[in-house]
Amino acid sequence: MAEQTWTVYLSGEVHTDWREVIKTGSEKAGLPVRFLSPVTDHDASDNCGVDILGGESGSFWKDHKGASVNAIRTRTLIEKADVVIVRFGEKYKQWNAAFDAGYAAALGKAIITLHDPGNGHALKEVDAAALAVAEAPEQVVRLLNYAINGTL
Repeated sequence: MAEQTWTVYLSGEVHTDWREVIKTGSEKAGLPVRFLSPVTDHDASDNCGVDILGGESGSFWKDHKGASVNAIRTRTLIEKADVVIVRFGEKYKQWNAAFDAGYAAALGKAIITLHDPGNGHALKEVDAAALAVAEAPEQVVRLLNYAINGTL
């Protein structure tokens, strides 16, 4: 019987290498995982709406248009995911990641949040929707290994 390939969506913070740590760790563990993610190029993500559909007179509508265009990708990929990993970093507020977590929860997706312990209070509602709250990418790899293989 062929092994199931799990689809994991990596949402959130784009300023550190957490995605690569999870991908590399999963590969080393031999996990049958396919990773998906949002566009992580800030300029492309911020400007996609106006670059594709035309300019806007104010920043609110520029951001609204960009968020809507990005949501085409984000919603489609979250719907395909078996597990959604949502990373909240220290430097910037990842409101889009909070939306991703809420959307994934509404779809009944398995969610793992990833953030430093100092953000626990601010993210308590998001963490309440998660099945696991990790503090390091390496813990996420171990969680995936356990979920997929049932072994520690």
